[in-house]
Amino acid sequence: MRHGRNRRSLPNATERCKNPERMTKADVCASIEKMGIIPAVRVNDPEQARYAGEALVRAGIPIAEITMTVPKGLEVIAHLAKELPDLVVGAGTVLDADLAQRCIDAGAKFLTSPGLVLEVVNLAVKKDVVVFPGALTPSEVIAAWKAGSDYVKIYPCSQVGGYPYVRALKVPLPQVRMIASGGVNLQNGMHYLQAGAVALGVGGDLIPREALERRHEQQIHELARRYLAMVRETHALQTAGGK
Repeated sequence: MRHGRNRRSLPNATERCKNPERMTKADVCASIEKMGIIPAVRVNDPEQARYAGEALVRAGIPIAEITMTVPKGLEVIAHLAKELPDLVVGAGTVLDADLAQRCIDAGAKFLTSPGLVLEVVNLAVKKDVVVFPGALTPSEVIAAWKAGSDYVKIYPCSQVGGYPYVRALKVPLPQVRMIASGGVNLQNGMHYLQAGAVALGVGGDLIPREALERRHEQQIHELARRYLAMVRETHALQTAGGK
């Protein structure tokens, strides 16, 4: 099965963004909430990371988080930002302000980290770049939100109570837009969205390592189709229920 030259046209990252090179912060947020999925690419091969970003776009999910544990991760972001301007490419595992600035310079449209790193949040706010740090306790969630985070990533959520924990956090903090990450999959994803998460952080369950190694793009397409169907169904149920 060939996936090289004969590629179908790439979908727009957002309906509102007329010029992808001028994608605004609002456009990025709109894409995240419309898709409801933020695929995290964490592999040991930069070529596999580039392929993952390309495959995600062709699969209908034009969002990719390239973690800074990927070798030459900054180069991967720069490549994807240049070659796929419709892709909302962001940087993950960003642990200090210097790295955050280099990610932005490379073309990252959002920054995220596994924990609350205030210097990263502060820089993103200053540069008008979408940021969602990781947080777990109510105190961390509040600190992240008050620092100016666009979203707060509840991580690792499945290991500390799963979707009931997200629902419990949303009761006193309904204004905080939360992303569920860590152990999220097709079996529990709908529960997290129904609990109040605006999006899901998903890794190997959507972009399996073996699919990247063997270039089995159809496997990624099928998993993407299932995830997108789940998000659409949840959004339809929420709309019907007046939520």
